[in-house]
Amino acid sequence: MRACVFTLGCKMNEVESASLMRGLEERGFKVSGELSEADLYILNSCAVTAEAEKKSRQAIARMKKFNPSAKIIVLGCAAERNAEQFAKREGVSLVLGAQNKDKLFSLLKEEGVFCETGRDFCELPTPKRTKTRAFLRVQDGCNHFCSYCIIPYLRGRSRSRSAESILKEAKNCGAKEIVLTGVDLSSYRDGEIDLAGLLRMLGEVPARIRLGSLEEGVVDEKFLEAMKDAGNVVEHFHLSLQSGSDAVLRAMNRRYTREEYLACCEKIYAVFPGAAITTDLIVGFPTETEVDFEDSLKMIDEAEFSRVHCFPYSPRPGTNAYKMGDLPPKVKKERMDRAVQASQEAQKKYLEKFLGKELSALFEEDGGYTENYIRVYAEGAKEGELCRVKLIKPEKDGAFAEIMEVL
Repeated sequence: MRACVFTLGCKMNEVESASLMRGLEERGFKVSGELSEADLYILNSCAVTAEAEKKSRQAIARMKKFNPSAKIIVLGCAAERNAEQFAKREGVSLVLGAQNKDKLFSLLKEEGVFCETGRDFCELPTPKRTKTRAFLRVQDGCNHFCSYCIIPYLRGRSRSRSAESILKEAKNCGAKEIVLTGVDLSSYRDGEIDLAGLLRMLGEVPARIRLGSLEEGVVDEKFLEAMKDAGNVVEHFHLSLQSGSDAVLRAMNRRYTREEYLACCEKIYAVFPGAAITTDLIVGFPTETEVDFEDSLKMIDEAEFSRVHCFPYSPRPGTNAYKMGDLPPKVKKERMDRAVQASQEAQKKYLEKFLGKELSALFEEDGGYTENYIRVYAEGAKEGELCRVKLIKPEKDGAFAEIMEVL
């Protein structure tokens, strides 16, 4: 039988879908990750914004066009948030939530709605390798309940995978770079082993280790020392910010001030002078004034970010921020334009520090990434090769590089 696993949303969803693809292949299915004709469709949905949830519903209609008689199973956050919006649609045989994806294989022959709250880490098969890098799930859920975010209500409280299981998959995956992922990676804990301890364990894996999104509070001397001692953790920190205004951070229920965040950046640069610090910035939060927004723009320069992912605030029913209202679309668009421009300037400024210097880069199908997350393009680069490269000049969204040596 043919199966299609269609994914919307975050890296966690991508990794979980790759695991589902592997499990289906082991059960004799011919599996694709692209929408095409199939006998079984699995939709891994997203609810982080209203637009993402809309795309999740629209995907069902697209599946029906390929094969009107196919069975459709819906998983993920949009299904957890509102199972009925999918269960009532013609062709949908099974609806699971965000916390029960491991039950898919035992429920394939059953029909109905299944959305119960999970308390243990959801173990899935080793993901099907779909890219040069391997993404490794180590944590799920979140305890923070930021006022704008619906995810903790959908994925549940924080829970971590056993360090033994993580190490085993990391050693066996065969990738040259492994990206640790989680909804709240910073909260990882398996008994006495926290994220710093996990990094020390992964130091014996013959691959580059890259961290997913981190919270400011996890970065202390112990954590940075563990990174350095491991020897294979790259100097790239995706340090979640969301706003550069203390007033907005309080309204968001974020648990740090702008000064604490900047102090965290200073700690990183003291140990890793060439580190890349990337971040996320929400533009147009309901309480954000022009002064608040200007604080965020200043933060981009003060923190010396190498890249900023800017996105407009999206009201999500069920969150505390939803009750605060919303800013006019015109205001959000104008601020988004300014934020994107500031982000581009920061990225250019960071890149200029490394022109003429040599770094290592792992190449994918179209370009590659250096250890500090600079996108590079080089003549003669082959997918899967780890190379020492010299950055020559700006190119597209990164730099053109010359290959000096295949490592």
